[in-house]
Amino acid sequence: MGKVRAQKIRTLLEEDRETTSARIEALSRDFDDIVASVSSVGNDDEHDPEGSTIAFERSQVSSLIDTARHHLAELDDALERLDGGDYGRCEKCGEPIAAERLAVRPAATTCVACGSAPRR
Repeated sequence: MGKVRAQKIRTLLEEDRETTSARIEALSRDFDDIVASVSSVGNDDEHDPEGSTIAFERSQVSSLIDTARHHLAELDDALERLDGGDYGRCEKCGEPIAAERLAVRPAATTCVACGSAPRR
């Protein structure tokens, strides 16, 4: 991989990382606000008519945070692969990952064939 292409990929991954980190921070603030709103009222979810809605919101935001953290870890792994010279190679078959796939999923670890193969 050429230096210019590697730098473009690094920039893309780092920008995605910054966006994802900002998303985690915003979602964490949302989660804290939900928790604070419940604790300031003093009601429990079970007996509060809006309790199930608040519990759902809290669960949904928590899930979004987990997803964003997972994506952040994928981006960190992709940056490590880029530094190690393994970026763009399928972790299963060792073949190159198509540029189109990497354009859509820059942190992809498998080629389309291996990524769509049934799991065993």
